[in-house]
Amino acid sequence: MTTALLLAGLAVAWLLWSRPAAPAGLPPLSPLPSLPAGPAMSSGGPHPLTLLAILAAGAMVAFAIRESRTPAPAPGPAPVVGLDLRGRFVGPDAATDAALTAALLEELASQIEWDGQQAEPRMKTGAAFDDLRRAARELRCRGVSLGARQPAVRDEIKRYLDAEAGTEGGPVDAAARAKWVRAYRAVAAAAAEASR
Repeated sequence: MTTALLLAGLAVAWLLWSRPAAPAGLPPLSPLPSLPAGPAMSSGGPHPLTLLAILAAGAMVAFAIRESRTPAPAPGPAPVVGLDLRGRFVGPDAATDAALTAALLEELASQIEWDGQQAEPRMKTGAAFDDLRRAARELRCRGVSLGARQPAVRDEIKRYLDAEAGTEGGPVDAAARAKWVRAYRAVAAAAAEASR
């Protein structure tokens, strides 16, 4: 379509530009009615209709180029670094399970972080963090195991938490607590992304 418009515009411009000038006393070659007499024009420039044809061809080309552009694709969601749970939640409750996982782990991260800011933290070991996670899941889900419904997600989260927060159940210092908080928040972000 664009090429056809471009060629048609060029053909019209060439025909109008290359036609011979009408001899004095003869009617013009074009079927257009004669233009009303205006100010005297110099005989050295192109005919006004030729300029009009060139402008029309240029406008057609500009319109064709503008219309042929395809819009840039919208950027996809930013990948979650280190953990990607998109497509791992399955079944009729997949989106609900993903949203629940995201909310549960974000809240756990916030509680562990807040506890660490107290003068005397209640949770002082990695085992306490894991116990908190289990108790929160049992209370929030009324005993339903998300891991049983979503085994692929359970295994991926376990792999990630073991790698990022470690498997030590012993005492934790501020740096270890920060690792647990970061790991839980990363899982929450990945689950939130999977719920969309």
